[in-house]
Amino acid sequence: MRDFLPKSLDLNDKTILITGGTGSFGKQFVATVLERYKPKRLIIYSRDELKQYEMAQLFPESKYPSIRFFIGDVRDRDRLTMAMRETDYVVHAAALKQVSTAEYNPIECIRTNIDGAENVVCAAFDCGVKKVIALSTDKAANPINLYGASKLASDKIFVAANNMSGSIGTRFSVVRYGNVMGSRGSVVPFFLKLIDEGAKSLPITDERMTRFWITLQQGVDFVLSSLEMMHGGEIFVPRIPSMKMTDMAEAMAPGLPQDIIGIRPGEKLHEIMVPVDDGRSTLRLEDRYVIEPAFAFWNRESYEDNGAKKVPENFSYTSDTNDEWLDKKSLSEFLKASRIEKVA
Repeated sequence: MRDFLPKSLDLNDKTILITGGTGSFGKQFVATVLERYKPKRLIIYSRDELKQYEMAQLFPESKYPSIRFFIGDVRDRDRLTMAMRETDYVVHAAALKQVSTAEYNPIECIRTNIDGAENVVCAAFDCGVKKVIALSTDKAANPINLYGASKLASDKIFVAANNMSGSIGTRFSVVRYGNVMGSRGSVVPFFLKLIDEGAKSLPITDERMTRFWITLQQGVDFVLSSLEMMHGGEIFVPRIPSMKMTDMAEAMAPGLPQDIIGIRPGEKLHEIMVPVDDGRSTLRLEDRYVIEPAFAFWNRESYEDNGAKKVPENFSYTSDTNDEWLDKKSLSEFLKASRIEKVA
């Protein structure tokens, strides 16, 4: 299991702001940064007062004096600008993420995911932020639902922002990965809940379905290491394993029947993280792929100096054609790394 650890990233005496900082990723990110570094300030920017209160109990100011909680919405550019003053690095994790919610509330999705991305870019320029790294999703690659389309638009905004930084020098990059094992909304806690409740079967949308998997800590480390190596404009994609959903269900509950319920609206059979068309501008490193921006400012020499290679012609990175797969043993390791112990 890859660790994606940054090699020489120094966040000591730096100010970091994370939007959407009270979510699953935000909590793990904050815990990791506070464990490894001594930041000058670590700002959690989000709109949910209750979640901020609950998170403050986990990270009390008396023990973590660098912590700052900032109520605000990424839709509010003025508030973002106020929060980002004298900030070195921004991690943009705020988004409206539920596929069905986005389909029923399209304008709200656009205002948060697209308008919010523009606001983060403008606030970063206004405040002279050094680096911004935005979290994306596999659903942004060849999107078939509004959530994916909105995140594709967001990705384009962050990549193109590098053309506008001028003498300010702010650099923007994107990380893209798939399902986070054990995170809020993940199928794993859902399956475990059904098993604990004595379910007679587990629901599977399609017996052919495959998914990429990454642990929450791997996701945090991937963001930190991408922040370390970014030049601006890249989309970083981790090399992670796949698993068939039927195999996951069988590993978690051997012998329990599986009920095929059909693919939900906006759901893909397999995940795509590097489409064929992006493969033409993709480099491969030992632990990740780097999708290069199609802009004149880009220079790939530093990546090639670190061993990056062009991927083969007609390359794509999808969960069904992946060359790395989880089995029952490796799934158990993933679940334990995600602090989920119950594996049959």
